[in-house]
Amino acid sequence: MKRIAEVERKTKETEINIKLDISGTGNHEISSGIPFFDHMLSLFAVHGFFDVSIFAKGDIEVDFHHTVEDVGLVLGDAFHNALGDRKGIKRYGDAVTPMDDALTFVAIDLSNRPFLVYNIPDIKNVKGGSFDIYLAKEFFRAFANRSGMNLHINVFYGENEHHVIESIFKAFGRALDQATSFDERITNVRSTKGSL
Repeated sequence: MKRIAEVERKTKETEINIKLDISGTGNHEISSGIPFFDHMLSLFAVHGFFDVSIFAKGDIEVDFHHTVEDVGLVLGDAFHNALGDRKGIKRYGDAVTPMDDALTFVAIDLSNRPFLVYNIPDIKNVKGGSFDIYLAKEFFRAFANRSGMNLHINVFYGENEHHVIESIFKAFGRALDQATSFDERITNVRSTKGSL
């Protein structure tokens, strides 16, 4: 069963094209004009075993916000489309992932009822290179809303902002891989209502 999608979005602020294969091996080609963000998206793809190509052009001379948020919107749309009716998937996924001094727990429910909980520690230096750590929240909010995902991100601790964000993206990939995986015991959708 192929679970693939291609989504494009063009606005006055951004142009984005994303191709996705959920049942992949982690192959990725990513170019957003924001090297740190590209690195995080690569980690997400590799640790989630998602084949993805992401090409984004945005008004990064203004700031990174539009590009980061819009990539989240389009990637969320791609997952929503590729999942289709969501029959047979586990629906739930979670992962605890360390990255040196940081430790993150991510829990996901692919319920078609979007919600984001995002708890990170106070960090004195809030930039990962030139990437504002709080932009990650905008990415995950956009992704959750468009994919129909209940997403909880809790960073237990961490001092280095790069390590904190990296642990989040790795844990997110791992948890989403689990939630999108099939279970032969699930013949319809995993819900007592019979639909998601």
